[in-house]
This record gives sequence, structure tokens and C-alpha cells, in this order.
Amino acid sequence: MEYYNKVIESVNVRFIRGNNFRVEKPASVTDYSESDNTLILLHHGTLKFGEDQELLNEGEVLFLPAEQKTKLTLGGGAKKGEISKDKFQENKKKYLQSISFREIKNSEDDCISILGFESKVFDVVNFFNSLGIPPFIIRFNDRLATIIEDLMKEVEVSNVGKERAMKAHTELLVIELLRHILKNRLFLEELSTNATYFKDPRLIDLFNFIKANLGGDLSNKILAKVANVSEDYVGQYFKMLTGINPQDYIEYQRMEAAVELLRTTKKSIRDIGKEVGYKDTAYFCRRFKMMYGVPAGRMRRRDSLINVQG
Repeated sequence: MEYYNKVIESVNVRFIRGNNFRVEKPASVTDYSESDNTLILLHHGTLKFGEDQELLNEGEVLFLPAEQKTKLTLGGGAKKGEISKDKFQENKKKYLQSISFREIKNSEDDCISILGFESKVFDVVNFFNSLGIPPFIIRFNDRLATIIEDLMKEVEVSNVGKERAMKAHTELLVIELLRHILKNRLFLEELSTNATYFKDPRLIDLFNFIKANLGGDLSNKILAKVANVSEDYVGQYFKMLTGINPQDYIEYQRMEAAVELLRTTKKSIRDIGKEVGYKDTAYFCRRFKMMYGVPAGRMRRRDSLINVQG
């Protein structure tokens, strides 16, 4: 159990998108996939997936790990033309019509909610995608369906604390999803085999050290001492387990910390740069713009405007 608690503590979760749809025209998409982890809740009607076209019951959820392809059939009826994902995306409005959550509850048509989320281990590894698990139906889990519905309700309103509420619901969603997998003993071999980054305490020590010392010296020489490996090997070791070299990861973490400081404090850009490890303000500003496409000052002004309008 302690192992899986470490999994939960290490996975950073972010809500990506949420939409409610009425199926306007039935279709069978031969190679359906999403770039994000995706949950599809069937409210009414017909939804099938996979080569065997396994059928969901109303109130059940289909989980599609990021980038996993499957055959997906939306809607009932005899006439369902098979189309590719590209054709489906090009003509999406022909097949799916956006509707409100309230309209779903009053409709007898084929209706679904589609929700996308990101789940990365220490902001590096796409957790569910890395496990290599296939799409599967989540049956007999009213709690998960309720969390999805609560999220969809939040998407449609502009209440105070909306972003915080959506983040909390998304984290609950991922916890419930992992609990469902463990309770039903699904993909335990994949969880045990592929999640190598939870099994090496040296990597966990590195992640924690980097997070706690973003403003300090995070050279490979220092990281090697933390992980108790050679300076020549530490970069290879980190990339072997995470797929990214340590200095790229450190810069990403520093820039994310800078964004948070821009959004939540009135500190100068110079002070923020120093706080996240950049002694040269000009260099910090260049790297910031390269990563986000806008200057740091504009990022702050844009975020302030959004907060005022919200």
C-alpha cells in the first residue's frame, strides 16, 4: 500500500478539457485516440469500443490512456459509417453537438461527457500512458461518474474558486481511478513492471532535492552527490528513467515556479529570476520568452487581466 501512496503523492494532475455532447449522427471511428488521458461518461444511448465492440451501459465510463488507439462507436442505429479519426475531427460538428449538462439530464438522445486530464510523475512521465495499459470500461463505479458530473458542472459556471474546485475534483478523479484499478486488480503487472521511477529511492531523492533547491546550484556535480552516482553517469541515469535530461527538467521546474510567482506575487522580474536560480535577468527573460512565447512581464499582465475579468 505504501508503494501506491508514493504513486499518488508523486503524480501531478491537471484538468485539460471537458465537454458535453449529443450524438447528432452515429459513427464508428476506426482509430480514435486523444493526446490526453480521456474519460467518456455515457449518459444515454449507445457507446462501444475495441475490435470486439464492447458495449457500455448507461452511467459507465470508458477510460482512454493518452495516445492509445481504439475503435469507438458513437450512437445506435443501423447506419453507422466507418471513418478515420482525421475525418471525424474534420467534421466533428456533423457527429457531435455541444450541449449543457442540464440539457443532458432532460434529453433522451445519445449523450456523453468527454473529459481530458494530464497526470505526470514529477511533471515528467505521463503516468497512465507509461504503463502501457489499454482502454477499458469502468463498471459499477458511481463515485467516479459523480466526480465527472461535478467537474462538468464546474466547467459551465463562473463561480468564485472555480479553478481550485476543478483542480480538487481532478485530483479526486485520478485517486478514484487508481483505486478502481487496484480494487479490481487490473493491470497490476503493468503497474509493477513499468513504474520503475517509484522503485529507485535515488530518483525520488533527486526529484525532491530539485524541488527544494530551485534557486540554488543544481549542476550535475551536485545531483551526482544526491543520487550517489558519478557525475559522468547522473545525466544518463536520470534520462534512462524519465526520458528527459536533468538540466531540461530543472529549467522546466524553474520556469513553472517563475510563472507561479508572477501570478501570485508583486515581486520584480529580477527578483523572481534570482529566486528560481537565474542570476542573469536578461538570460532569464530570454529563456522565459523562448519557453512560453511571451515576455515575463506580459505573462503577469495577461494573468492579472484574466483574474479581473473572472
